[in-house]
Amino acid sequence: MSVVFAEHVGPWTIADVEAIPDTGDRSRYELLTSGVLTVSPAPGISHQRTSRRLANLLDVAVSAAGAAVEVLEAVNVEAPGGRLAVPDIAIVERKFAATDPTRYPVGTVLAVVEIVSPGSEPQDQVIKPRLYADAGIAVYWRFELTPKPHIIASQLRRGRFVHTVTAPAGERTTILHPFPVDLDPAELARQ
Repeated sequence: MSVVFAEHVGPWTIADVEAIPDTGDRSRYELLTSGVLTVSPAPGISHQRTSRRLANLLDVAVSAAGAAVEVLEAVNVEAPGGRLAVPDIAIVERKFAATDPTRYPVGTVLAVVEIVSPGSEPQDQVIKPRLYADAGIAVYWRFELTPKPHIIASQLRRGRFVHTVTAPAGERTTILHPFPVDLDPAELARQ
C-alpha cells in the first residue's frame, strides 16, 4: 500500500486525488461519492481495444459535423459536490481542451461513454449515470462487452437519462446523439 493512502486522514478531495503520485499502473482514481476514493485497476485488453475504436469513430463523426469539440479517453471530469469521474471516453469543448487542463468541469463536457468491464458494473450501470445526470451532461453511452457487445445510448431528459437507442451486436445501427455514428458493437469489440 502506498504511503499516500496509508497516511491519508479524512474525506478525500479532488486536490488529494490529483496529488497521488503516478506509479505507472494505470489505475483510475475517482470520487464518485463526495469524499470517498474509488480505485479501479487498469482496464483489460477488450475494454481498451473497444475504447480506442469507438473513440476513433467518434472522432470521424465530430469532424464530419464540424463541431468545436474533441474526443478524449480517460480524462478527469469534475462534478458538483467535490466529485471526480474518469469516463472511458468524453466529448469536450475544444476551446477548453486547448488549455491543457487536468480536469474538465461538467459544463465543458458534451457526452460521456463508459465501457463496462468485469467489476465495474455497479459504477458504470448505476453510480456514474446518476452522477452524470445530476451534473447535467447531455448524453451518456454505456458499452456492454458481455454477454454480447451492445451499446445503450441515452439522453438527459428532466434530470435523468432516457435510453434512446440500443445497438445490438451484429447489426449496424446509427446513433444520432451527440453526433451521427453508424456502428456495429461486435466490430468494435472483435479481436
